[in-house]
Amino acid sequence: MDRIRNRYRKLVFATWFLTLDLIMFGAFVRLTDSGLGCPDWPGCYGKITPIGASGHIEQALQEMPYGAVSFSKAWIEMIHRYVGSILGMMIIGIVYFAWRYRRELGHSPRLAIATLVAVCVQGAFGAWTVTHQLMPIVVTAHLLGGMLLLALMTWLAAREKLHPPLLPDARRRLGWTAAGVALLFMQIALGGWVSTNYAALACMDFPLCHGELAPEMDFQGGFSLLRGLGVLPSGEMISQHALTAIHWVHRNFAFVVFAYLGVLAWKMRADPGLRGPAQLVLALLLAQLLTGLTTIFFQWPLLIAVLHNGGAAGLVLASVTLLVRLSNDDNARIVP
Repeated sequence: MDRIRNRYRKLVFATWFLTLDLIMFGAFVRLTDSGLGCPDWPGCYGKITPIGASGHIEQALQEMPYGAVSFSKAWIEMIHRYVGSILGMMIIGIVYFAWRYRRELGHSPRLAIATLVAVCVQGAFGAWTVTHQLMPIVVTAHLLGGMLLLALMTWLAAREKLHPPLLPDARRRLGWTAAGVALLFMQIALGGWVSTNYAALACMDFPLCHGELAPEMDFQGGFSLLRGLGVLPSGEMISQHALTAIHWVHRNFAFVVFAYLGVLAWKMRADPGLRGPAQLVLALLLAQLLTGLTTIFFQWPLLIAVLHNGGAAGLVLASVTLLVRLSNDDNARIVP
């Protein structure tokens, strides 16, 4: 039984780590404008690799030298798809273990099955991202799906990890932590909307925006969901005022999330069973503030933008770990 459990744990932790890596690489795909590096799906111009599609890519480059298609972008996009496929197969392996050895593991396989459903839906959104030509609502949903998948994998991993016992009154913070996770996902959705609409540099000053606390903004245009990239539902080009609204809302809601999660994590530090993930939340909140400001002042450098996305993923895994420990999951095994 120990051999089965050890194999299962190794597979879960390896898959969890790959999920985090894939989210980081997905941010790199998006921020390098490589999402349409291969404008079809699942292959690249119907080929397994960009090598087989070299003729099509060369032709696209000749027609649009600065367009969405290039050899480097094609490889970036296809590597992302390859890793996503590997991740899916690893999650299938987790489901097999969770179902086949459910008695030995002492877990219901439902969470593993839910994770498999999530990765299948995520794959569908990956395809729609390409077929819908980077439609902002689809790309943002794809980002949120990745974060949800990370949350599910974190839940699977966290219940396999030993931790000290919680203080007797720890469960009273469960509802507050769940609310914090909800706020975090709202902020990630807003950040995804900023990224997919290329609104990161809509305000180039801080703490003001265009020299004002509340500059002129077009909320209706900025948050109209069913539209193409860079255009309004009417077909007109999206305005600077709309982009400013997108940026301004994400920036100011960040203070709400920072204050809420910061106070909550600070109070949780006193509990030995929560201290590790609580301290990680505090560190990542500070890192997110730093990378967010650096993105503005240094005009969105690629590395900092990717790290900002990674910090959001880190907050998801840390806050979900807190949620798992507070939920008093019967499957969790704690250090006496």
